Amino acid sequence: MPTPDILIGARAVVFDAYGTLLDVHSAVQRHAGSVGPDAKPLSDTWRQKQLEYSWVLSLCGRYTAFWTLTERALDYALARHPNVDPSLRPALLEAYRRLDAYPEVPATLDALRTQGLKTAILSNGDTAMLEMAVSSAALHDHLDAVLSVDPAGVFKTSPRAYDLALERLGVDRREIVFVSSNRWDVAGAAAYGFTPVWVNRTRQPEEYPDLAPVQVIDSLGALLR
Repeated sequence: MPTPDILIGARAVVFDAYGTLLDVHSAVQRHAGSVGPDAKPLSDTWRQKQLEYSWVLSLCGRYTAFWTLTERALDYALARHPNVDPSLRPALLEAYRRLDAYPEVPATLDALRTQGLKTAILSNGDTAMLEMAVSSAALHDHLDAVLSVDPAGVFKTSPRAYDLALERLGVDRREIVFVSSNRWDVAGAAAYGFTPVWVNRTRQPEEYPDLAPVQVIDSLGALLR
């Protein structure tokens, strides 16, 4: 298989986890029958607040484990959508610990490694949270490294978070293709000097025009084309 242009000169492909390899909405979807008609808005609010809390803490110079932020965000989402039974909280949190991977993920990771590239996760998720998620999705054998921002003590898009990939993989930033479904994360990777790829599965509009992705794809499998 010929090497796609985006991968020429790369030594590693680093992925965001939540929303990129793992479907963050699969937790609520798993219990959609019990959640009821507010399932989608509940899931959207949960995700929005989870990310918002990470950005606010980073700007304040503070750090709290991402799992704690996930719990707090769900509490807000349940309060925001009072028609959802709050007794579902434990089940929803357990489902979030064991999110579904997108179906193309294992084959894509294996194909990249076959081409001699290192594969890794760099995630805002804390170490314990990531360990359970990656194990549950059976992705460990497809990855060379699973990196939490925990050691940096700050969330992406801080450069200190992206530094962790260089330290662990032993490559230059220009030798890393960074893949995320989160446009803000792609902007951070572009500012840092990675080669950023945006996985735009839901056809969101473009933003951050000064920090553009090198490539926009609709699924991870498109990395190989």
